Amino acid sequence: MKIAVVQLNYIVGDIRYNSAKIIDAVSNLKGKVDIAVFSELSVIGYPPMDLLENRKLLEDNLNAATKIAEYAEGIAIVFGFAYKEKGVLYNSAALAIDKKIAGIQHKGLLPTYDVFDEHRYFSEFDRFEPFEYKGKKIGLTICEDIWNSSRANKMFMDNRSYNFDPFDKLAKRGCDFIINISASPFVSGKGEHRISFISGLSRNSGIPVVYCNQVGGNDSLIFDGTSFVTDKDGNVVSLAKRFEEDVIIANISGESSIKPVNFSFNTLDNLRSALVLGVRDYVRKCGFSKVITGLSGGIDSALTAVIAVDALGAENVMGITMPSRYSSEGSVSDSVKLAENLGITIETVPIKMLHDQFLNTLSPLFSGYKEDVTEENIQARIRGTLLMAMSNKFNALLLTTGNKSELAMGYCTLYGDMSGGLAVISDLPKTTVFELSRYINKEQEIIPWNTIEKPPSAELRENQKDQDSLPPYDQLDEILRLYISERYSCDEIISKGFEPKLVNHILKTVDRNEYKRRQAAPGLKVTSKAFGTGRRIPVVQRTEH
Repeated sequence: MKIAVVQLNYIVGDIRYNSAKIIDAVSNLKGKVDIAVFSELSVIGYPPMDLLENRKLLEDNLNAATKIAEYAEGIAIVFGFAYKEKGVLYNSAALAIDKKIAGIQHKGLLPTYDVFDEHRYFSEFDRFEPFEYKGKKIGLTICEDIWNSSRANKMFMDNRSYNFDPFDKLAKRGCDFIINISASPFVSGKGEHRISFISGLSRNSGIPVVYCNQVGGNDSLIFDGTSFVTDKDGNVVSLAKRFEEDVIIANISGESSIKPVNFSFNTLDNLRSALVLGVRDYVRKCGFSKVITGLSGGIDSALTAVIAVDALGAENVMGITMPSRYSSEGSVSDSVKLAENLGITIETVPIKMLHDQFLNTLSPLFSGYKEDVTEENIQARIRGTLLMAMSNKFNALLLTTGNKSELAMGYCTLYGDMSGGLAVISDLPKTTVFELSRYINKEQEIIPWNTIEKPPSAELRENQKDQDSLPPYDQLDEILRLYISERYSCDEIISKGFEPKLVNHILKTVDRNEYKRRQAAPGLKVTSKAFGTGRRIPVVQRTEH
């Protein structure tokens, strides 16, 4: 049986657009395959969140599902939609045959962890039976349904506890193959684990699996695609592209594959591609075509600019350098060199005069007080105001440039360098920023090497360096990883060999700065635990470490 796995980029809530893409793909596949498979909630787009409370949206989604089914003539279609029955809403997969919806399978396992909150909207369903088509028994599952199998490696089961196993139920009912439609977000390293896990299911059960994942960026989430098909022995027999729309066709049979697909993923290349896709889709799906970013001569703003150019083209990126009395000569020259390397427009707007005016205006009120971080932050807020003014005037989205290490420690200024519509590298630790920047320069200098090699500095006071306020980044980032991603306690981190005073300081600083992160621009998620919807920490709290 020939199956097409159709990996598409949907827009959340745009049912007309999404259903048209599905119908167009089906029309192109007629006469070529027996089944066309589309991803989870493909009619509405994933994740729809509280849009599911919109009654008209649900009605339009049902009407679109019926319309899509009418194209199931000489071809079967599997796609995802939201189905409401007797007042109960389900995350569902439709099987359309002979111009109508012949079967519906509701999602059984509803994830409620990290960025997922499906119990808020959907009801779970525990009945799983195969569907018959062309003499074959087909099992339908939706994303999480395939991730509770007792047959696979338990390393993938962290923080998941379900009382039944949809895959196991279908395997015991004699399925010839199992289809899984997914909307599984990108996390660095997850692609390899995903394939390994599902290959293990096929190998241990003797059942081929058709895995269809969504591709594209929606808000903070990036979907990498990487759809694939395994044979009964767990070999990958067809593999879709990463971070692109794609269609793969596989012939499902009871035989082993003669030529399994070989694959390998480059971590840094995947990170770059994920961020590029995330920026491109966020900007365009929000109705913008151009972006602006501040260029400080530092590595964070340089990396942000490179990703923006990759995503949108040099003609759609403007860099702004805003030197102050404390800016080094290299800040401007490195920014100009970066702009030349990228082919982007760069404008210089000095802020010394504005800073002087602020200080003069505030001097009667600040009389008798020593200069401190207040005066430093005024500079950052002047820059934020100028950047937002240009964003408004030129109808260009402002990209913020802060990294995860800074955001964790509150080493950033509200309404200053945190101003903007998208935080591009807010889930990249500083050490990863350096690593990715060097990788980008592997063939030629794109980011000026001086930008990469000089000590990082906010340049808000004389001879300022990041390490005046922050621990060395290699230590800081590892402690942050253990605390934020691995959820280690203070004592557990100290047991790894870190100095107790340092660990206590970092953990308390992270907690104390939650109020800043609550007001930050959305950031692109690329690690297992990013700041934002996947990490919900009270602002007002007093936790002992």
